[in-house]
Amino acid sequence: MKISVIGSGYVGLVSGACFAQMGNDVTCVDIDESKIANLKQGIVPIYEPGLDEMIQENFKQKTLHFTTDSQKAITESKIIFIAVGTPMGEDGSADLQYILAVAKNIGQHLQSHVVVVDKSTVPVGTAEKVRETIQTELNQRGCNLTFDVVSNPEFLKEGAAIEDFMKPNRVVVGADNANAMDTMRELYTPFMTKNDRFIGMDIKSAEMTKYAANAMLATKISFMNEIANICEQVGADVNQVRHGIGSDNRIGYSFIYPGCGYGGSCFPKDVQALVKTAKNKGYNPRLLAAVEAVNTDQKSVLAHKVINRLGKDLTGKTFAVWGLAFKPETDDMRAAAAIIIINMLTTQGAKVVAYDPKARHEAESFYLKGNKNVSYVDSKYEALKNADAMLLITEWQEFRSPDFDEIKKLLKTPLFFDGRNQFKQQRMEAMGFEYIQIGVTA
Repeated sequence: MKISVIGSGYVGLVSGACFAQMGNDVTCVDIDESKIANLKQGIVPIYEPGLDEMIQENFKQKTLHFTTDSQKAITESKIIFIAVGTPMGEDGSADLQYILAVAKNIGQHLQSHVVVVDKSTVPVGTAEKVRETIQTELNQRGCNLTFDVVSNPEFLKEGAAIEDFMKPNRVVVGADNANAMDTMRELYTPFMTKNDRFIGMDIKSAEMTKYAANAMLATKISFMNEIANICEQVGADVNQVRHGIGSDNRIGYSFIYPGCGYGGSCFPKDVQALVKTAKNKGYNPRLLAAVEAVNTDQKSVLAHKVINRLGKDLTGKTFAVWGLAFKPETDDMRAAAAIIIINMLTTQGAKVVAYDPKARHEAESFYLKGNKNVSYVDSKYEALKNADAMLLITEWQEFRSPDFDEIKKLLKTPLFFDGRNQFKQQRMEAMGFEYIQIGVTA
């Protein structure tokens, strides 16, 4: 099939590359000329394992194209995916201006029947707005062209997006007619040769499914972090509690690891957008509001542990930080706990030496830009030299089995703050570390 993906961000690039990998003729469109020029040179603006290679391979095979010419892409496509950003507005709602701008562009240039697919995460009712916007433009042109609008939310985990797309555990499609649903089923059939995981439903239910899924996962994270905070107060060990409840198959072990809170492009934005949607309809979503409130507080817990241990005045103290991205296997720092933690420490007079395998550029150029008390190094051990303590914030694989003797030798004092509860307390203390973690009484 001839496909256009408008918006060459995280979702757009992964979707475009994977569709091309299956033999479709895919054109990725973006208004950013420098981004498109770089993509044509094999320079991918985001880090996602396997994405660089897939893009380069399909670009060479001429199954994947990059352009700023949206008009040509629209007129030549059978399916048009809208994959532009939906940033959070000041009131917590999803900002649809970019979605509707694309819809207007489609209406201005459409030449034949197409299926327009909302791939971006959008509130319930967005497909109707997209349909109305396209139709308004067609009416102004005096055209009787037909088109379909469907919802096809993405369920991609950053760091495992290629695997998720190529071997999906479900493909959710919302459509209001059989022909559009059949077109989408045909598109996704090659991805489900062993198991049919295609789930068709009405459009509003598909839009809601994405928000409900992210809200459920965010709820598990905030629930476990709240349990961790209670464990500290009563003298229980949250790691043992987690094992105890995770063995119940109704609960499971996924998303019940205590830590510094969730971040990234999805959970924070989507939970708040769902809260806003509910309130607009006159319903007070108390549980979801609490989920977000717990998460906001959780991002400062590790910094408070440092301050409680070393005092409010951290002048003259240097801290080594391992991990800046909101999760491993990505360079994404959107809503990352590291931002809050580092800024809290430096506000109290500390200096921070940070290391992350992929997110350094994001920190330096945007998220921690201007914080002169933060410096960056190219290896995890280099960050430790003469530091008063270390903080582990992101659980990258290379942090899982470090040389503890080397860590102890490089630090001024063997003080270890673990924001991901990655190691055993007894082991660390036996090695001579003062080990402080979340959800365990110090």
